[in-house]
Amino acid sequence: MFGRFLLDQNLWHLNRRSVSGAFAVGLFWAMIPIPFQMIAAAATAIPSRVNLPVSVALVWLSNPLTMPPIFYFNYLVGAWLLPHQKPLPDMEMSLEWFTSSMGEIWQPLYLGSVVVGVILSAVGYGVMRLYWRWHVVNQYKKRQQARSKPSSS
Repeated sequence: MFGRFLLDQNLWHLNRRSVSGAFAVGLFWAMIPIPFQMIAAAATAIPSRVNLPVSVALVWLSNPLTMPPIFYFNYLVGAWLLPHQKPLPDMEMSLEWFTSSMGEIWQPLYLGSVVVGVILSAVGYGVMRLYWRWHVVNQYKKRQQARSKPSSS
């Protein structure tokens, strides 16, 4: 489907721009309650020219163990943002409840998921850029210290 676009070197190399962008893409899609999140992350990473494996791997943050608390939090954020929307008192952490209540909860769930996804992706992008910069400066200082030590031979 993506053919020649997969040959772009930025999709496979680890550099500051590619990895920080991949964090933004992967963290955003991890917060969105849709099936096949990895495909959505890949479809976003490819035209964005960010690291494809990192983008897809970060989607795994939302897995069967973490989905209930993540999506419950997203729902609460959406319910807080929407006027006249109150959290449901009879909420259960079960697939049956989720599927039967989807007609009632979809608006706050998706609004909260998009808001949390955007915020988390921005934070992930910024933190990764800062970490990458810190790591490069730290390695540079170590090399400078190693060069300035007199040789003992």
